[in-house]
Amino acid sequence: MNTPAYIGRFAPTPSGYLHFGSLVAALASYLDARAVNGRWLLRMEDLDPPREVPGAQSAILNTLERYGFAWDGEMVRQSSRHAEYAAQVDNLLERGLAYACVCSRKQLEGYQGIYPGFCREAGHPRANAAIRLRVAEQSYGFTDRVQGPYSQHLGREVGDFVIQRRDGLYAYQLGVVIDDAWQGVTDVVRGADLLDSTPRQLYLQQLLGLPQPRYLHVPLIIQPDGHKLGKSYRSPPLPADQATPLLIRALRTLGQPVPEGATYGQPQELLHWASQHWCSDLIPNQRTLAEAQLR
Repeated sequence: MNTPAYIGRFAPTPSGYLHFGSLVAALASYLDARAVNGRWLLRMEDLDPPREVPGAQSAILNTLERYGFAWDGEMVRQSSRHAEYAAQVDNLLERGLAYACVCSRKQLEGYQGIYPGFCREAGHPRANAAIRLRVAEQSYGFTDRVQGPYSQHLGREVGDFVIQRRDGLYAYQLGVVIDDAWQGVTDVVRGADLLDSTPRQLYLQQLLGLPQPRYLHVPLIIQPDGHKLGKSYRSPPLPADQATPLLIRALRTLGQPVPEGATYGQPQELLHWASQHWCSDLIPNQRTLAEAQLR
């Protein structure tokens, strides 16, 4: 049986600049691909223009280049893929697997993010409505390469979720599933903050007849007060002149070896060395890293 060649990707959202947590995820996805001579793609997940920070896209590209990352092929922008998303929304609506929802945020207060199904059988017209996917009353699970077994009961823990917003913008869950399949991605390496999104994506993959990639969720960087390091919380942009030391720090965060003396002149040299010594089995899971950081 032939195993498909490894295709990985890094898919930043231009709602801010790359920070250290972004670097850890980018580094893990890059090394996991390069260690097996796989391809590493770059996709800009610019599905939400109102949240996009002006200049963030060019800053992200510039930072990746300065830190030594070289991607294969042309970068894809999700903003150029709307026709494909629209076709799949139409497909799901026609099959009765999705429906129009006119609920306001105020109506949904108090339901802890789990949609109560108010519009499920209402038969609202599509105009001026969000589109929700009907979820199955069952658990969807997988075994993450680092975090281990993970499952979620979509009906009890999520409820019918939005795949297209009332303003016409497409949801992350839809775009990521369609584009991973379109680009032939075999391995998704990303932050553990997206672990609980994966069962929804597995469900969408099943409904759309798309292949399921392998998943590896790297641990998040947790602050002493318990908050994760992110774009909106204590997340300074990556400085251009600190590429090598920050790459070494990211390698250590991922449990990887570093060169003797921890000095390498050019980031590209360090990345080449690290790809030859990459071992995903050494990555700590989220609980192990959080405990170590809070000691």
